[in-house]
Amino acid sequence: MTRGATGKIRGTGRATLEEVAALAGVSTMTASRALSQPQLVSDTTRAKVEQAVIELGYVPNRAARALASSQSRVIVALVPSLSNVVFTAVLDGIQDAIAAGEYQLLIGNTRYSDAEEEKLLRTYLQSNPDGILLSSLSHSPEVARMLEGSRVPVVSMMDLADDTNRLSVGFSQLDAGNAMTRHLLARGYRRIAFIGAQLDERTLRRADGYRQAMQAAGLADPRLELMVPEPSTIALGAELMRRVLDAQPDCDAVFCCNDDLAHGAIYYCQRQGIQVPRDVAIAGFNDLPASAWMMPSLTTIDTPRYRIGFEAATLLLDMLGGRPPHANRVDLGFTLREREST
Repeated sequence: MTRGATGKIRGTGRATLEEVAALAGVSTMTASRALSQPQLVSDTTRAKVEQAVIELGYVPNRAARALASSQSRVIVALVPSLSNVVFTAVLDGIQDAIAAGEYQLLIGNTRYSDAEEEKLLRTYLQSNPDGILLSSLSHSPEVARMLEGSRVPVVSMMDLADDTNRLSVGFSQLDAGNAMTRHLLARGYRRIAFIGAQLDERTLRRADGYRQAMQAAGLADPRLELMVPEPSTIALGAELMRRVLDAQPDCDAVFCCNDDLAHGAIYYCQRQGIQVPRDVAIAGFNDLPASAWMMPSLTTIDTPRYRIGFEAATLLLDMLGGRPPHANRVDLGFTLREREST
């Protein structure tokens, strides 16, 4: 227990607004107004309150403010990984979009797990968030029930929802997978393999795009697909490349579901004396920073990760501000970066 500025004993040790007001020599209502609506008080009063806040280490009780105003000023963003630069770029975009407002960002890492997403959402909904940003379109039945029951505005990121009533910002993962496969076909490759890992919904949609293009060319062969549930790494890319070439030695191109796997595939070929793209072409997805500087440089799909986060957060802020969304389905597109590896 500690003694506050007023001399009263406090049980929690946390400074209160009343103590801030007493130290500043103003009423509690004036102190509250100085913090929440500083333009309504004089510069002298605001300075006294701000100095008291600093001296006491006062932190406003956001939960109490939320109860009083029916707004928490909190936005929740759930992503599947905090180490993957794809999603850190998305989060950067979100944070820049909300920086001008008085919203705080609450980030949750689902670790590609439905159970973890359920646990995080159940916990975060207790904070009465004003809005939610999700990095996927498909969810467990329990998550779907919680989202519907909360009536909190939700914007999905990374892919585009088929349901035009759902708010989504991103690009078509299926179309991007199809475009890369058609690029390889146009370059003359015919035995094109697809390797995928993690098997999240984005990978599966890219694989669907690959299959569509191969089927349209009359070249589909299930033996050319190698999909594993393990987390995606450079080392796994090298291992999957070995397995593909061992099983299908006539394979002349490999489309990797992401750049990590593609980097590993190129490194494997270099260790084995396999020339890329003379002996086998390799393509990736996401255009990570290293991809343009490899030897050979990697052909890949450039995805607008930062813009996805920024536009999704902006769309959510429009809704929270009572402004109708300019579009429910915001397609930011993608760019195929043709480089030396194909």
